Amino acid sequence: MRSGAAGRVMAGAMAAATGGDSDGDSEELVLTPAQLIQSLEQAWLNEKFAPELLESKPEIIECVVEQLDHMEANLKRAKRGDLKVSVHHMEIERIRFVLSSYLRCRLVKIEKFFPHILEKEKSRAEGEPSILSPEEFAFATEYMANTEAYLKNVALKHMPPNLQKVSLLKSVPKPNLDSFVFLRVLERQENILVEPETDEQREYAIDLEEGSQHLIRYRTVAPLVASGAVQLI
Repeated sequence: MRSGAAGRVMAGAMAAATGGDSDGDSEELVLTPAQLIQSLEQAWLNEKFAPELLESKPEIIECVVEQLDHMEANLKRAKRGDLKVSVHHMEIERIRFVLSSYLRCRLVKIEKFFPHILEKEKSRAEGEPSILSPEEFAFATEYMANTEAYLKNVALKHMPPNLQKVSLLKSVPKPNLDSFVFLRVLERQENILVEPETDEQREYAIDLEEGSQHLIRYRTVAPLVASGAVQLI
């Protein structure tokens, strides 16, 4: 992919994408276009295979959109009939697919788990990163209000008074954090505690070697997914 502009992402966004820590300063990290798209693909695969909604990546999304606009502007200036134009056009379409799939996957999870997502957002500690972008939060809030209004108008108002209230938190299933996921280790990890599968077994620790692949309970590796130490596949 050829481009004269590198994607710029704030230090905090890159900390979330690569597993580093942000000191809250205003220093920017400069990514090449290839590194930027790699960050998007990593976020996409993690979101696709994680049973819960992961932290929002608005800075990466914004940078990818800007990069796509820049690539399309370059194509307009290119000579017609050049083979490179077709190759770059296919790359633009591929990136658009990944971006659309990532956002679509997040919306599906919001619709599926909206009461629990909003409850988690409400109880979020000060300074803790949000799992929703402002647009996703507005969508989830409106979706919950519309669901409650629909239930009330279609069913609840026709029931006895003592049955006219329903808790969506209790009615809507939670994400299954005990489901198993495949992962690839990006950074070596030591002494990862694994919960026993049966009552006869005891909790034990394992080391995850860089480059190794595993099938493991999501709850065990959720912090490693968030930090970028492992990649779901």
